[in-house]
Amino acid sequence: MTARILDGNALAQTLRADFKTRAEALAARGTRPGLAVILVGEDPASAVYVRNKVAACEKASFHSEKIVYPADVAQDVVLAKIAELNANPAIHGILVQLPLPAHFDSDRVLEAIAPAKDVDGFHAENVGALMQGQPRFIPCTPYGVTKFFEAAGIDLKGKEAVVIGRSNIVGKPMAMLLLQAGATVTICHSQTRDLAFHTKRADVLVAAVGRPRFVTADMVKPGAVVIDVGINRLQDGPDAGKLCGDVDFDGVREVAGAITPVPGGVGPMTITMLLANTLEAAERSVR
Repeated sequence: MTARILDGNALAQTLRADFKTRAEALAARGTRPGLAVILVGEDPASAVYVRNKVAACEKASFHSEKIVYPADVAQDVVLAKIAELNANPAIHGILVQLPLPAHFDSDRVLEAIAPAKDVDGFHAENVGALMQGQPRFIPCTPYGVTKFFEAAGIDLKGKEAVVIGRSNIVGKPMAMLLLQAGATVTICHSQTRDLAFHTKRADVLVAAVGRPRFVTADMVKPGAVVIDVGINRLQDGPDAGKLCGDVDFDGVREVAGAITPVPGGVGPMTITMLLANTLEAAERSVR
């Protein structure tokens, strides 16, 4: 068996074309979707992520603003900027790029964003709405994963789903979405005693652990759908410098029924769903 490849680049392109059409229709009515991205410090990976988000906005006919601060900026300066953006009707989505420098209280910063503009879906009010099954904004990476299931016609009702990872950004919201879709969900993490026992019975396996090639073929049920959320840069060996996921792609693709690659899988969908949330926020603002 060789797994079907779930192509995130192709799916993202299809969705973004639709978003651009919707954004142009909204702009014709006098409202252009607007996203503000705040970057604190000079972390190279964060700078790349922000650049990609701004570029995606421009291609989709969105308005975007990039606000950059030095790493030693006072937290109150950033909080004041968030308050200003909250009051700006031209901005429908606000995103603070994580991680923040050590002197920041990240929770306080994220909670300062108005829930109606929290397009990352990290505000406690939006997390609670997701938990209740009535999400306003779904965190972008899990949201993107659900689009793979929809596009591939994967019915989750009654399926055994296993999520490796319990972060607030991916693991926990992913589990909630799978649960709401009718799956029976197990969340595994660093304290799980026998990880392979759980993964080998999963019809759907989502890996979000941050360890390169951690999930191997002997951990996967034949025919399973494997979603690789990880993105790691290898440090050693012949593949040093290359990107890979949390799944040993070459091995697992021979066992799984469907699999997302890295790169070109979940990554493109994360930014795509940021656009989706921003567009939805703009559309709500004129209803």
